[in-house]
Amino acid sequence: MGAEGLDWLLVPLHQLVSWGAAGAMVFGGVVPYIPQYRDIRRTQNAEGFSTYVCLVLLVANILRILFWFGRHFESPLLWQSIVMILTMLLMLKLCTEVRVTNELNVKRRFFADFDPHHFWHWNSFGDYVQCVLAFTGVAGYVTYLSIDSALFVETLGFLAVLTEAMLGVPQLYRNYRHQSTEGMSIKMVLMWTSGDTFKTAYFLLNGAPLQFSVCGLLQVLVDLAILGQAYAFARHPQKPAPHVAHPASAKAL
Repeated sequence: MGAEGLDWLLVPLHQLVSWGAAGAMVFGGVVPYIPQYRDIRRTQNAEGFSTYVCLVLLVANILRILFWFGRHFESPLLWQSIVMILTMLLMLKLCTEVRVTNELNVKRRFFADFDPHHFWHWNSFGDYVQCVLAFTGVAGYVTYLSIDSALFVETLGFLAVLTEAMLGVPQLYRNYRHQSTEGMSIKMVLMWTSGDTFKTAYFLLNGAPLQFSVCGLLQVLVDLAILGQAYAFARHPQKPAPHVAHPASAKAL
């Protein structure tokens, strides 16, 4: 009787926790990019943010949405992809505008040139949108033709989450190559780690497709490896080599 009497409290509480977890899942992934966006707007300098972050996340989330058509998964994961795509487009728009404003007498580059040497280094936000639409159209058409193949659908889901899981690898390699984490925001990596840990736990607890859980765990391991590099290089700092430029990596914000 006592347990039944508590139902009026436990049921709404459980529902509230579920809504909270779903909301965190949908919007939590974009939180690390909010201070980055504000900082770029304030300083009018986008050098600290690599637009390849946007490229990787756009590809990963477009593939995830296409995967949903072949194998429905939880709605919060679908909405997370939609919110992330919109966020990355906003980041791209700001970075492109700032870069074009700061660069004078630079030759105009367009997506329609199909020049692989200047891929993802165009002068107009519209060119990035054209590229995203072209990729979505081609990937969507291939998915439409192969949607009845279980192997294709499962592979599509694996590619979607693996692409996102590999986002930190360029940063990991850059740190190893230079034996330094100079220019990398520890606070940002901590936010990635906490977000990826929550996301992976959400996958495991809610029975998401196996690809999501495996690649989520891989993403957490990459984040922890980057934090380990920061700790190791802080204890044994290397002398910076003179006149060496450190290129921005895919996850260096």
